[in-house]
Amino acid sequence: MDREELKATLSLLLDDVEGEWGDRHEIFLRIRQTLDAMRAMGMPLPDDLVRLEDELSAEFDAENKS
Repeated sequence: MDREELKATLSLLLDDVEGEWGDRHEIFLRIRQTLDAMRAMGMPLPDDLVRLEDELSAEFDAENKS
């Protein structure tokens, strides 16, 4: 995936996050996949998405431990 594709993916992802949440697990996986691709390309990461990834990860970890 090149930078332009990542930017488009990120834009669509932000629209999903700001709109109806839908399946939180699916959005979490899409956030993680997008951020991982950005990390691999050395791109700067949006702080708000990194925080959201961390929050959702902690939430799902807590659910799995219950």
